[in-house]
Amino acid sequence: METDPRHALGPTQRPVPKFPDPEPLAEHGPARIVSICNQKGGVGKTTTTINLGAALAEQGRRVLLVDFDPQGALSVGLGKGDPRQLDVTVHNLLLEPDVEWEDIVLETGVDGMDLLPSNIDLSGAEVQLVHEVGREYILSGVLKPAIEHYDYIMIDCQPSLGLLTINALAASAGVLVPLECEYFAMRGVALLMETIEKVQGRINPTLQIDGFLGTMYDSRTLHTREVLGRIVEAFGEKVFHTVINRTVRFPDATVVGEPITVFDPSSMGANAYRELAKEVLERWSHLE
Repeated sequence: METDPRHALGPTQRPVPKFPDPEPLAEHGPARIVSICNQKGGVGKTTTTINLGAALAEQGRRVLLVDFDPQGALSVGLGKGDPRQLDVTVHNLLLEPDVEWEDIVLETGVDGMDLLPSNIDLSGAEVQLVHEVGREYILSGVLKPAIEHYDYIMIDCQPSLGLLTINALAASAGVLVPLECEYFAMRGVALLMETIEKVQGRINPTLQIDGFLGTMYDSRTLHTREVLGRIVEAFGEKVFHTVINRTVRFPDATVVGEPITVFDPSSMGANAYRELAKEVLERWSHLE
């Protein structure tokens, strides 16, 4: 990674590095598990999970997406219709010993990217898991057999810091935090950081923060520029250089159940997630 001196400062007011195209892989696995996490809703977690996953798949990586939100937004956003109609989901995987990940995995229509779907049944799992021995590690256990089949497993967490999110963090090597470039988005970060630190201290000492991603950015407004500046002040190099602009193309893509890289491959949103894929691959390459 090198900084191109000809480039002006990027949206984060730092020189934008030129991220190399990743090398092709000769073989796949074992997967790095990453949670897409923020207890605030509407910040772009599901959008990021779908589109970063698709952009990584474009780079020849095998990706498994895990819908870990009872609302099933990830499953809907990948064209799976009404999640309530699914016979087996992540809920069954967590609570039924005879159900394995291969029994519920679905193809997404994107080469190299698969999905473990979810629906409202998952909301009951939180209550049922409370009485399980090692309840924080249930997801980690059921995902373990899938690790050798993928390069990255990305978990779309629900907007909560409850037991399901703790399970996701316990299973993960890293956390990617989407932050809406809006004032209230900053207010909840302290609670999220406190939760991550508790998980690091008590459950998963190897958990790392892979980065903070500015979403719903609009360079025309002073407010979003100021908020992004505050995010960089708070988290420094942990903030990705890539930011995701606000655009109607994301909800349009969700309606048809496709990643933006498929729905509108030449759009600004699609290119932003391709750049993010190269940036995260560069970061992750230094951790392997």
